[in-house]
Amino acid sequence: MPTTSHPRNQPNAWFGSALLLAVLLLVAACGDEESPISSAPPARHDARLELLVDGLDFPIHMVASPDGPLFIAEKGGKVKVLAAPGATPQLLLDLSTLVSRGGEQGLLSIALHPQFAANGRFFVSYTDLQGDSQVVEYANSMPGPPPPLRVGTILSLDQPFPNHNGGLITFGPDGMLYLGFGDGGSAGDPQENGQNLGTLLGKLLRIDVDGRAPYAIPPDNPFTTNAGARGEIWAYGLRNPWRFAFDRVTGELYIADVGQDEREEADVAPDSSRGGENYGWDIVEGTRCFEPRENCNRTGLVAPVVEYDHDAGCSITGGFVYRGTQVPALAGHYFYADYCSGFVRSFRWTAGAVTDEASWPELTPPAGRVTSFAEDADGELYVLSTHGEIYRVVAAEGEGKEVPDALRSTR
Repeated sequence: MPTTSHPRNQPNAWFGSALLLAVLLLVAACGDEESPISSAPPARHDARLELLVDGLDFPIHMVASPDGPLFIAEKGGKVKVLAAPGATPQLLLDLSTLVSRGGEQGLLSIALHPQFAANGRFFVSYTDLQGDSQVVEYANSMPGPPPPLRVGTILSLDQPFPNHNGGLITFGPDGMLYLGFGDGGSAGDPQENGQNLGTLLGKLLRIDVDGRAPYAIPPDNPFTTNAGARGEIWAYGLRNPWRFAFDRVTGELYIADVGQDEREEADVAPDSSRGGENYGWDIVEGTRCFEPRENCNRTGLVAPVVEYDHDAGCSITGGFVYRGTQVPALAGHYFYADYCSGFVRSFRWTAGAVTDEASWPELTPPAGRVTSFAEDADGELYVLSTHGEIYRVVAAEGEGKEVPDALRSTR
């Protein structure tokens, strides 16, 4: 896999590169006039990276169990468990013979059931040997023989092209499983999936894996009574959501959506949301008209809270709102990165407005690109690199370690 290309944008390259996307921060507008793009945010030097583990094979996602061990997904198909800092990651599950590895394909994420400590249930999201998306449940949590038991396929989704698979699965504060899928790939959404409520492509889904096998559709999902719409859909109009996360304090949902030729964006849904948001693709790309190129109808579209253009980068990678206690300067900041330029940036979302935008040069990995962020059970932040390392974000030398109570994790 080339390390200079991007896996989420091109038809045939992982982090592929024929269409370079670009990017600078801005506060977006919903009207016909675009908001001006701001200059790059000021640099902060309050935090740094501390190596947690290296020698991995393209770590693509990581989650924490309630009692501390970290579960690492490698793009090639292996799930490993890091029991403690300094320990050697142990193999839990090997899906290498089932997973396609080209382009933007592979093992893309792992999710632990909210009662994982008691029931050992976990879920993986990957593209199979035909390039189609699979979400599969396993049980048994500890590495070593016997291997985890395959419970069954939760959801299968045909992928018409090898890119824009999305692939993140995560449990929300409501105990439902949320799944993000891209628009099906190629470029420009040729199948018009983003705005089509009859397909799961280009959507954020919400399902109940405890209701019945393989899953139940929650009755309060927004489109359950719409003729021709898929009841699993929670939000739509997404091009390729490369990581989304719930703020563990406020419940707000942050979505990083990879752009086409010009704009990258971050969206925020309030905790009060009941779903149904239309984030605009492929009517708009960020705040710019995409189809048609001029005078597009923005009625009902949710504008990004931050966007940047391709003078700054090419593909956004979403992270988390920091709710740990070890790095007070980070408290309440939502972190994201750009795969091409390598920057790590953040902002606070306060009372419906973006504040405290910042760049964090010391949080860019010294080698490789940022594939994902992660958080542990205490809300501490981690950075994953294509080069095979996982870093913990720690306070810069001499920084204090007290975070205001209002900004601490409640979990």
